[in-house]
Amino acid sequence: MEPVPEQSQHHAYPDHWEADVVLRDGGTARIRPITTDDAERLVSFYEQVSDESKYYRFFAPYPRLSDRDVHRFTHHDYVDRVGLAVTVGGEFIATVRYDRIDERGRPASAPADEAEVAFLVQDAHQGRGVASALLEHIAAVARERGIRRFAAEVLPANNKMIKVFRDAGYTQQRSFEDGSVHLTLDLEPTAESLAVQRGREQRAEARSVQRLLAPGSVAVIGVGRTPGGVGRTVLRNVLGAGFTGRTYAVNRAFAADQATVDGVPAHRSIGEIGEAVDLAIVAVPADRVPEAVADCGEQGVQGLVVLSAGYAEWGAEGRERQRELVRQARSYGMRIIGPNAFGLINNAETVRLNASLAPEPPAPGRIGLFTQSGAIGIALLSGLYRRGAGLSTFISAGNRADISGNDFLQYWYEDPDTDVALLYLESLGNPRKFTRLARRTAAVKPVVVVKGARHSGSTPPGHAVPVSRIPDATVSALMRQAGVIRVDTVTEMVDAGLLLADQPLPAGPRVAILGNSESLGLLTYDACLAEGLRPRPPLDLTTAATPQDFRNALAEALADDGCDSVVVTAIPWVGEDGEAEAGDGEVLAAALHTAAAAGPAKPVAVVHVEIGGLAEALAAATSTVAPPRPPAQPPSAATTTRTGATTTDRDPTAPLTDADTKANSNGADAPGTDDSTGTDAPAPDAPGTRAGRIPAYPAAERAVRALAEAVRYAQWRRQAAMPGKVPEFLDDTIDEQGAAHLIDTLLGPDPDPRGRPLAHEEARELLGHYGITVRPTLPAPDPDAAVAAAARLGYPVALKTTAPHLRHRADLGGVRLDLANETALRRAYGELTELLGRPAELQPVVQAMAPRGVDTVVRAAIDPAAGAVLSFGLAGAPSELLGDTAHRLVPATDRDAAELIRSIRAAPVLFGWRGAAPVDTAALEELLLRVSRLVDDHPEVVSVALEPVVVATQGLTVLGASVRLSPPPARTDLGPRRLPNY
Repeated sequence: MEPVPEQSQHHAYPDHWEADVVLRDGGTARIRPITTDDAERLVSFYEQVSDESKYYRFFAPYPRLSDRDVHRFTHHDYVDRVGLAVTVGGEFIATVRYDRIDERGRPASAPADEAEVAFLVQDAHQGRGVASALLEHIAAVARERGIRRFAAEVLPANNKMIKVFRDAGYTQQRSFEDGSVHLTLDLEPTAESLAVQRGREQRAEARSVQRLLAPGSVAVIGVGRTPGGVGRTVLRNVLGAGFTGRTYAVNRAFAADQATVDGVPAHRSIGEIGEAVDLAIVAVPADRVPEAVADCGEQGVQGLVVLSAGYAEWGAEGRERQRELVRQARSYGMRIIGPNAFGLINNAETVRLNASLAPEPPAPGRIGLFTQSGAIGIALLSGLYRRGAGLSTFISAGNRADISGNDFLQYWYEDPDTDVALLYLESLGNPRKFTRLARRTAAVKPVVVVKGARHSGSTPPGHAVPVSRIPDATVSALMRQAGVIRVDTVTEMVDAGLLLADQPLPAGPRVAILGNSESLGLLTYDACLAEGLRPRPPLDLTTAATPQDFRNALAEALADDGCDSVVVTAIPWVGEDGEAEAGDGEVLAAALHTAAAAGPAKPVAVVHVEIGGLAEALAAATSTVAPPRPPAQPPSAATTTRTGATTTDRDPTAPLTDADTKANSNGADAPGTDDSTGTDAPAPDAPGTRAGRIPAYPAAERAVRALAEAVRYAQWRRQAAMPGKVPEFLDDTIDEQGAAHLIDTLLGPDPDPRGRPLAHEEARELLGHYGITVRPTLPAPDPDAAVAAAARLGYPVALKTTAPHLRHRADLGGVRLDLANETALRRAYGELTELLGRPAELQPVVQAMAPRGVDTVVRAAIDPAAGAVLSFGLAGAPSELLGDTAHRLVPATDRDAAELIRSIRAAPVLFGWRGAAPVDTAALEELLLRVSRLVDDHPEVVSVALEPVVVATQGLTVLGASVRLSPPPARTDLGPRRLPNY
C-alpha cells in the first residue's frame, strides 16, 4: 500500500460552495458539499444507480458500498479531498469527488496541483446536464484550493462521460492506457469554456421559462367556492383565453362531492388530481403557501406562479418567509414567478394561456413584455390594448424572488414569436449578467427598458439587489453601450416598442417631414434637431391636401435616396361649412398604408391632431398581430414590397379606388391581406416588416423621440456586427506578471479587506508595468526644498498643493504654473502659503511643466453592481457640475475608447474647437485601453484615477495618479452557473 501523506487540516464547511442551478430540461437542483451526515442519503442514492453505471464508475461490478466506502465518500477535508452532491427534494441524484494527487498519482497535499476526479449520476437523471453543471462547480472549487489540473480515467464505452469532458471547453489531453481513456483537463478558464458555460446557461434558463409559459396542464390553487376573489378570477381568465391544455381548480375547502367549478374538475389537493400538472397558480394566503408548495413538489409540478402577497414587501418577517419559499420550491426542482406577482400570459396559438389578473388581455402579437410591478403591468397592458398592439408573452414578476428579467431575456433571445422585448425594471439583481444578456439579445432584436426606482435609497420593498455607487446617468450610459434602448417613462417605452415592432430600422438619421400643417411640420422639425436627427425642410401640402396628395407625397419621400425615414403630420380637413369631413381618417389611413406598403423599406410614423377615425384606423394597421401564414404559393406576376406582401405592378401614386379603401381600412377585409386572392399575406420573420402597420402619435415630440431611439439602435446594431478589439501592440508594452507580483507584495499575505491606497511612487511603479508614465513630483516642505526640486527637474516647473481638499482645484489657487526661475518659484511659494495655509497643511510638491494641451480625467473603478467601469471627461469644476462624463464597461475595445472621448458634450474641445489645434486623441484612446487592461487583468485594482491628463497636439502627459488596491471582489459573472440567492 502506498504511504498516505499527512492530511491537510480540516476546513470549516464551505457554505459558499452551495448553489442552486438550472439543468438542461429547465428544472432546478441544488449543489452542495457532502458532509458526514449524508451516509444514508449516499447509500440510498447508490442503490438506485444501475449496475452498468456502477461498473463505469468503479471499472468492476460493485453492487453496494461498504461501510469503509461510505465513510471515505462522506468524510472530506474540503481541501485535498472534496465531494459535491446534486440534490432534488433533499435526496442525492449525482455526486462528484476529487482527490489531490502528486506526479505519480499518489494521494498528496499542497503544493501538488493535480487531482483525480470521478462522477456518478443516477440513470433517471442522466441527460439533464447534471454532470456538466457538476464539472463547472467542482472545477471552481479546485481552483480555489490551488488545483490546476484534473485527471480522469474513463472506460471507452462510457461515451456520455467522455462527452462531458470533451465538450467542457477546457484545454485537455487524451491518451489510451491499460484499457481506459486517460484525460487531463487544464482548469484555467478559456474563452471556449466560458462560451460553453454561457451557452448551456442560456438554453437551461430559456427552457425553464418555456416550461412556465407553455404548460400542458394548469392547476389554480385557491379557487373560491363562490364567484369573485383572486383564484376564481385567474381561473376565469385561463378559461376565457381558450387555454389549449388541461385545467384544474384546487381548494382544500371544496366539498368531497364537488366535481367541477366553472366547468373544470375540482379537487382538494394536487395529489387528488391523479394526472401530471405542469404549472400551478398559487392564490392562497401566505401562511398556506408552504402547504401548497409541498403538495406541488411532491406531485412533480414543474413551476409556480405565486400571486399571494405578504412577503418581502412586508418587512423582515416577510423577507424570511420569501427566502423560505424559494428554498422550498427549488428543493423540489421548481421555479417561481413571484411572489406578489400579477401573473403571466402566452398568446401563442398552441398555448393561449392567460394566467393573470389582467382586465384587458392583449391580442396575440410580436412584443414581449416583462414588468416587476403589477400596477405598471396593468397600465402597460391597457395602453397597448388601446393602441392595437399585440403581445407574444407578458410576465409580471412581483418581488422577483426567483424568475427575473434576465431569465426572460434568455428566453426571448431565441423565441421566434417575439420581435421586441419591453422591460419595466425596478431593480437589477445581477447587473453584470443583465448587461451581458441584453447585449446579446439586442444584437438580434430591440430591448427597450424603463428603470424605475432610479435614485439611491429607493429600491422597492422585496427586491434584494447589490448596492451601487454609480449614478443613474452612468447606468443609462452602460445600458446604451450594451445596445439597450433606455427610456424614462412607460409611455416612451410603448411609443418606441410600437415603432420598432412595426417598422424597419432606419438606415440613418435623415428624416423627411410632410403634412398639411406648416406649424405641426415645424414642431416636428425642431423635435428632430433636438434629438440629433437630420431633418429635411418640411413639405407643406397645405390644408387643402387630400388623402391622394398624402399618398403621392409619401411615395415620393420613400423613393428618395436622400431620406432614411418619414414623419407624416396631419390635422383635420375642414369643409366650406366649417365642419370636419366625415370618414377622412379612414381614407387617410388607407392612403398612407398603400404608399408605405409599396415603397422601399423605410420607417414611417404619423403625428396627428384630432382626426376623426385616424387613430382607430391606424390602430388596426399598427396591430402587431402577425397574420396566419398561408401555404406556399407559386410565383406570379406580383412583386414583393418592403412589407413582404404581394401586390400588383400598378403605380403606388395612382388614384385610390373603392377596393383600396376597403382593403386598407377598418372594413371587413383585415389589413395585410392580398385582395386578389383573398388569402392572408405572408408574415416575414424579420421584425418591423409587417404590412401596413404605421404607428401613430398624438404629439410630434413623442413620434420623433421614438424614431430617434430607432436610429440610435440601428447604428449600434450596425457597429455590433463588427465589434471592436484590443490592439495587439499593447501586449508588447505590458508586463502583466510584473504587475501581479507587485500587487501581491503591496497587499501582503493578510490584506486589509477595506483595501489600501498606494503612495505616489507605488502608483507610478504599478502603472509603469502597463506602459503608463506618470510625471514625477518632488515634495517641497519649504522654499529651499522647492528650489532644490526645481533644479533637479529643470525649469519651468509647477508648484502644487496635494492636500485632499485642494487637490486638482486650480480654481482655489492651489496651483502655480510656468515658474521659470528660482525667483518666481520663491514668490509663488510665499503667495501659496500666505493664501492657503502652512506648508504642513498644503503638502506642496514641485513638478516639471508639461506641454500645453487640454486637461482631461481618466478613471476606472469597480462598482459592486455594474462591475468595472471606465470613465472619461474634461478636468475642472464645470465638467463635474454638469456631469459631463462618459462611461464604458471594462474590458474596453478600440471602438469603446474612440466612442468614449467623443461621447462627452465638451468633445469638440479635443477636435479643434474655435480654431484651436486638435489634440492627439489617438494617444488618449491608447491610454484608456491601457487603464482598461490594468483593471481587467487585476481585479485587486479597485480604482484608478489619472488627473489631470494633459493631451497635447502630439502625445499626452499624466500629471497625477491615484490607485487603490483591495482583495479581489467575487466575480459571479465568471464563476460556475448558479441562481441568485436573495
